Amino acid sequence: MKYILLLAALLLTGSAFAQQRTDASNQPIELGKVSWLRDYDQAMAESKRSNKPVLILFQEVPGCATCQKYGTTTLSHPLMVEGIENEFVPLAIFNNKGGADRKVLEKYGEPTWNNPVVRIVGANGKDLVDRVAGNYSPQGLYRAMAQGLIESKITIPGYLEVLGLELTVAAEPTKEAYFQMYCFWSGEHHLGRHDGVLMTEPGFLNGHEVVKVKYDPAKTNARELADYAADKDIKAVKAGAGYRLAAKDHYYQLQQTDFVYLPLTEVQKTKMNSAYGRGEDLLRYLSPRQVAYYQIVQKNKTGKEKLSAGDFVEGWGLMVGE
Repeated sequence: MKYILLLAALLLTGSAFAQQRTDASNQPIELGKVSWLRDYDQAMAESKRSNKPVLILFQEVPGCATCQKYGTTTLSHPLMVEGIENEFVPLAIFNNKGGADRKVLEKYGEPTWNNPVVRIVGANGKDLVDRVAGNYSPQGLYRAMAQGLIESKITIPGYLEVLGLELTVAAEPTKEAYFQMYCFWSGEHHLGRHDGVLMTEPGFLNGHEVVKVKYDPAKTNARELADYAADKDIKAVKAGAGYRLAAKDHYYQLQQTDFVYLPLTEVQKTKMNSAYGRGEDLLRYLSPRQVAYYQIVQKNKTGKEKLSAGDFVEGWGLMVGE
């Protein structure tokens, strides 16, 4: 509990604005786990002050099964929540209410009693990207968010880049390849650096140390990966039935750090494990809440649990006290 209170204090220090948002721990499921503003004028003023675009959720509350699922899936992934809350000004407009909500609905020509719609607008209220409608997937929202930041001339933070890769693993067609080398510790380090590689895994195949990679065929292919690996004295090999995971050696570089006490996605672990060997700043791959918790871990050397070894969402709940 002490760590949870410290985390909350680090996140809320100097942020009176956060107190004006909805309580994400006690709100309709249609809103997911995002803490939202509910006043349009306030959101526009905050956008002008912070230079952040406004992410408007037009949502039916209480809503149908589609509205509820959008809240419990797309609007509840921890890194998606972080992105919405930290890189945008989040505003929720109920499309089945009157008063101020109805006025905003009319301003944007949005229908009442409708499935979820997201619009990303500037401080002038004008759309920065095409409205997200009819696509209720995390990928659909993520692409709009990334484009919204680009249109706002804001650099996409590392943890949101990681989220994009993570969503590719979850929903897009991916492929696997196997590589043999003298040591799979160095194999994971080198292969994890490639932009097209999403995940790495050390193991044994036919008596040799190998690394299995999962990659995005939209960014690379087996031949290109083989050429990249060959430059590191790593040889592409065919998959075999005798492959065996070397679980204790997975992400060996990362295991030497205190980052193991954070909940991390598989893509985060892959990229951070590779970056550590190059002496890079691993904090760039973490969200604000993960950074805050890492600072707590550094100050308190007892009572730590290796959250990176378990399920990401469960570990996140332990980190934030859910």
